Amino acid sequence: MGYTFSLLQWLLRTVSPYTAPDCPTCFELYAVVHDFHKRILFSDEAHFRLNGYVKNNCRIWSESNPQVYVETPLHPEKRTVWCALWAKGIIGLYFFKNDEGNNATVNARVTIKDTFGDRLISRFGPVNWPPRSCDLTPLDYFLWGCVKSFVYADKPQTLDHLKDNIRRVIADIRPQMLEKVIENWTSRLDYIRASRGSHMPEIVFKM
Repeated sequence: MGYTFSLLQWLLRTVSPYTAPDCPTCFELYAVVHDFHKRILFSDEAHFRLNGYVKNNCRIWSESNPQVYVETPLHPEKRTVWCALWAKGIIGLYFFKNDEGNNATVNARVTIKDTFGDRLISRFGPVNWPPRSCDLTPLDYFLWGCVKSFVYADKPQTLDHLKDNIRRVIADIRPQMLEKVIENWTSRLDYIRASRGSHMPEIVFKM
């Protein structure tokens, strides 16, 4: 029998991820702005490693402890991808490299802030976003896991092959699926508002 498990942030009494005093405005906008869930854009980056390693793919199939290990490179080749998701589609993809042509981590906050101004929802931004809230971000709880489950199906051997797979899988995601993802996001917000910031097994395990 096999099981896969979810990794959750430890909820401290002093800093609840959803009820901290410095981040109420996102929930206030959801409560008062008409069709807020259809207007919000979520953006994020993800690393796609050529060796197919997916850190949240923790799964063991065995009747007893298999006592095995898998050797992987310390720094495997990878592509860093940025995109944005909203109810009507996906914006991007953007693949990032530094001046030397090497893979680079994205720091898009300055550009996004210049574009959206006081409409930016971010930690320490004009509209605050709750800390440690990956289960409120569709790219974390849906998109990246979904994409990686298909990208490595044919075991890409080159970075160009990996890049082509990422583009193809993203292009295959239909708007109807994204609408359901955003509907699920509203269910998550409703749940944590009613439960005052607790984990949400009824929502997470239903996905």
